[in-house]
Amino acid sequence: MDVREEVRAKYAAAATSASGCCGSDCGEFGSGLYSEAERAELPLAAVEASLGCGNPMFVADLREGETVLDLGSGGGIDVLLSARRVGPTGKAYGLDMTDEMLDLARRNAAEAGASNVEFLRGEIEDIPLPDGSVDVIISNCVINLSTDKPAVFRQMYRVLRPGGRIGVSDVVAEDRLSPTERAERGDWVGCVAGALSRSEYEQGLRDAGFTEVELTFTHAVADGMHSAIVRAVRP
Repeated sequence: MDVREEVRAKYAAAATSASGCCGSDCGEFGSGLYSEAERAELPLAAVEASLGCGNPMFVADLREGETVLDLGSGGGIDVLLSARRVGPTGKAYGLDMTDEMLDLARRNAAEAGASNVEFLRGEIEDIPLPDGSVDVIISNCVINLSTDKPAVFRQMYRVLRPGGRIGVSDVVAEDRLSPTERAERGDWVGCVAGALSRSEYEQGLRDAGFTEVELTFTHAVADGMHSAIVRAVRP
């Protein structure tokens, strides 16, 4: 089984069991990274299906009327929170490649009564939206799962409007760790082996055309591996 199919299988299983987490230590991943008030806003199934390494709501700075896209939207927790923040004049898209997660997310959206959301099936390396169609891209511990991160960064740049921005949470390695050392700390589907280093991540975004790139470690998930918040702007 290749990495993409392994990832798909893991998250399909997580959707149907409504349990699990991104890494081996669930204390560093999942719904506990959201405030009690945020969790209270949402259907329980959306909260239980949260597998990420951070809370993009801390960094996205969403505004009324904006269009936001969540890459790897899973059970829909970040899409539903985003939809509330952009309001009825805004729109929140969720993109996921796992049918089971999409089914769960759509059920959660219906239960929440969210009318300004849309969940799309697709891969983050080939986003099924037009050029310049969103204001903000968020993502929660998903980009590290891609086997073609330059393609992801190019696609993010393409679908953002000029002046658009990204605010994502992801697992990032310290520059001192080689790819082999990252793999020793966890597997790919556990959001560890596929993580970029800080300098690789920053340079990858710049190579795609982004400016104002900022990457801040928030908490450790393994030796030399951190959850990080990443910001950048499409000029």
